[in-house]
Amino acid sequence: MCELTATRQDGEGNMQSGKGMKKLSAGGGASLCCLLLLWVIYSHLLREGQLAVGTCEIVMLNRDSSMPRRTIARQTARCACRRGQIAGTMRARPACVDLRIVRSRLWCEMSPCLEGEACGLLFNRSGWTCTKGSGRIKTVTPLPKEPS
Repeated sequence: MCELTATRQDGEGNMQSGKGMKKLSAGGGASLCCLLLLWVIYSHLLREGQLAVGTCEIVMLNRDSSMPRRTIARQTARCACRRGQIAGTMRARPACVDLRIVRSRLWCEMSPCLEGEACGLLFNRSGWTCTKGSGRIKTVTPLPKEPS
């Protein structure tokens, strides 16, 4: 399947093929082939709809611009988080964040706003605002998770 050969130089600079080097290179080649096969299988599984651990994707995004000077956007994300993490927002994108942040509702600790925006908690900690220097304010309120 996969075969590698190696040569080595002796003390005088002559090229020699050693049995030890052949065994070492054959083992290394077999390992390389196994890693390549595992990578192909892993990437195939990811294409089949599975997310890599620690990543998120936006499943649904709806925008409502019916009111002047106001746009309401709702998005649903799917995440594959590690233990102790939950779906949240980082730099205005869905991300896996520490569960403690969501439970305590200290939203600004997960850095939800874009670079150059200031984060502020809503008075009842139901969400946060991201304010740009130009006065543009973005208000975010996460929906409670529905019981499953």
